[in-house]
Amino acid sequence: MDKKEILSKTENHVHETLEGEGTGHDWWHIHRVRNTALKLAREEEADLFVVELAALLHDIADHKFHDGDEEIGSKTAQQWLQNLEVEPSITKHVCDIIRNVSYKGSEVETPMATLEGKVVQDADRLDALGAIGIARAFAYGGHKGRELHNPNTKLESHDSFEAYKNSSGPTINHFYEKLLLLKDRMNTTTGLQLARERHRFMQNYLAQFMDEWAGKI
Repeated sequence: MDKKEILSKTENHVHETLEGEGTGHDWWHIHRVRNTALKLAREEEADLFVVELAALLHDIADHKFHDGDEEIGSKTAQQWLQNLEVEPSITKHVCDIIRNVSYKGSEVETPMATLEGKVVQDADRLDALGAIGIARAFAYGGHKGRELHNPNTKLESHDSFEAYKNSSGPTINHFYEKLLLLKDRMNTTTGLQLARERHRFMQNYLAQFMDEWAGKI
């Protein structure tokens, strides 16, 4: 099976699996991350095939929807790629990216060992920023039954992935505990350039939100 066919089958599989998902981790999230990752990969001269495969499969089985299982995503991707008889070294590379792509807490390092991993991680994080990032944050917060904002709920600093996974604070807290920290965690020059504008947009949104909350405007 050639690379084009592998990518086509994988795209169709992911589309069928995630279509209509309502928390912001749907097919269109994958579509955006894939396109952004390919843009970054071309700028950074990364392997386009590995990047596209990893981007397509990075949320095929997200731990958030599988009882916090941190290995389910890479295991599910591995089984799919083995069924397509993808070269073992490429399968391992893609699965390593999927295993390490997620944010795991403000005090938890999540380094990527390869350029391709850095590109996919940046693309995924960019989709958590800006206007779309705001929409996704509230979609997921609503899914989890979280308050929009509660000024009496203190911000948390998560020093482990377990602590981060068990966090249940209001959605606005999530901006300060994760989303506003992503800009400075970009791996690539191109990713950082894109993140700056989205970061500013979120800062402006939060300023407006807080002014409205306080009845200033």
